[in-house]
Amino acid sequence: MDASALWVLVGLVALQRFAELIYARRNTARLLAQGGVEIGAGHYPLIVLLHAAWLATLLIVVPEEAAIRWPFLVLYLGLQVLRVWTLASLGRFWTTRIITFPTAPLTRAGPYRFCRHPNYLIVAGEIAVLPLVFGAWKVALVFSILNLAVTGYRIRIEESALAERRAGPLDSRSPAKRGSVRPRTPGSATNRPPA
Repeated sequence: MDASALWVLVGLVALQRFAELIYARRNTARLLAQGGVEIGAGHYPLIVLLHAAWLATLLIVVPEEAAIRWPFLVLYLGLQVLRVWTLASLGRFWTTRIITFPTAPLTRAGPYRFCRHPNYLIVAGEIAVLPLVFGAWKVALVFSILNLAVTGYRIRIEESALAERRAGPLDSRSPAKRGSVRPRTPGSATNRPPA
């Protein structure tokens, strides 16, 4: 593999993440200005550090002669389609932080109709699959384990913030009415503000 292919692909992923951070920062500021509340901000730097270290490790560890494994690249591109669907489903309510509106109903658009945390599943897939594009299974394993730890902690924070609303009258699919509930919990804004 030409070393530039690795740098181009990792550079494109870094550029995507940077653009998402800008988009998320704008959405976060607007949501907070409308009365949203940020929950669990203390762990956020760990998420940023994890993603930066993941990409940097690929550039350091992957040898220049590593061949691209095309099935994994196709799978990674498929994850990007799901990522776009997730962001589009939440629109201006998508952030990388946990922002909640205690009195707003939970949203179930796009992939959130099927899963409580689709964004986290997609990110877990990305963290595992991108290194596998270059055959770096050890990087995939190590960063998947680290991501699981950070994301597990983050999901507990989100679930705690949403628990009362999920069981309350604002949620038409509360456990008493429909069984399991799939609240909207993106990369983070957890609900729409009151109109």
